[in-house]
Amino acid sequence: MWWRSPDDPTSEIEESASSLWESTLDFLPRIGVAAVIVVLGWAASRGIRALLRRTLGRRNTPSFATVMSKVGGWLFLGVVVLIALAITFPSVRPVDLLAGLGFFSIAIGFAFQDIFENTLSGILLLFRQPFRSGDQIEVMDQSGTVEGITIRETRIIRYDGELVVIPNRDVYKNEIVVHTYTDHHRQQFTVGIAYENDAADATRVIADALGTVDGIRAEPRPIALVESLNVSTVDIVAMFWTDARRATSLQVKDAAIKTVKRELDAADIEMPADIIALQATPSFKAALQNEAEVTPAGSVKR
Repeated sequence: MWWRSPDDPTSEIEESASSLWESTLDFLPRIGVAAVIVVLGWAASRGIRALLRRTLGRRNTPSFATVMSKVGGWLFLGVVVLIALAITFPSVRPVDLLAGLGFFSIAIGFAFQDIFENTLSGILLLFRQPFRSGDQIEVMDQSGTVEGITIRETRIIRYDGELVVIPNRDVYKNEIVVHTYTDHHRQQFTVGIAYENDAADATRVIADALGTVDGIRAEPRPIALVESLNVSTVDIVAMFWTDARRATSLQVKDAAIKTVKRELDAADIEMPADIIALQATPSFKAALQNEAEVTPAGSVKR
């Protein structure tokens, strides 16, 4: 009768293959269960995101609701994946999974440092809320209306209609000027009058003129103050408060300047141009009288 030696290498291979096949058959149901759990968890995370978006949107900005709902859905899906791994590999303890996840997170953190930094900065901006969608801001030499804050960037529509996308980390680290933090802000411009005119009369005329312009708030009341004594003029600064929106404030400022000029002209208050004084030097006199030759530097040739 033919028989095979226990030390035969072919026998060992057959036993290993048989053992691997049996392990695979035992392993397949767990993989199937884990796959079903992940699929159901993904579907549930989508539902959680929609629920969070509706709930958070009632008391917060749309950007806050969108970002926080995404973060909540991702966290829930991460827990589901851990549960699926524990079912697939029952010999692995949850502590070991968390430890491995920690090392994996460090590696991913170094690889995607910019993405995580922008995400964290976006979350901090949403919680701090220095500005909201619809606010008009200035950041990193860019001015415009905030369209929204996403996971990665802050989107701004400039006043010329172009879209500017700024990474959240740059917005968080730089100075932000929020023009619409309050519903009104102060505008000003400078008027130069002649020294021959009375400065007190001029400030009164300017202040009264500002009070007649539509769009200028009565409180705080518009004022005009002498700012400086210039070479050719006495400079008066006119200050008044308007709506904080840029388009409205520019229109009101335009009307204010036109009104002030009209009232100053009516009051015979002169707004002179710069005065240039010419000093007659010997070379200037010689050049006028054609008495000597003058060099390009202004000296008289001997």
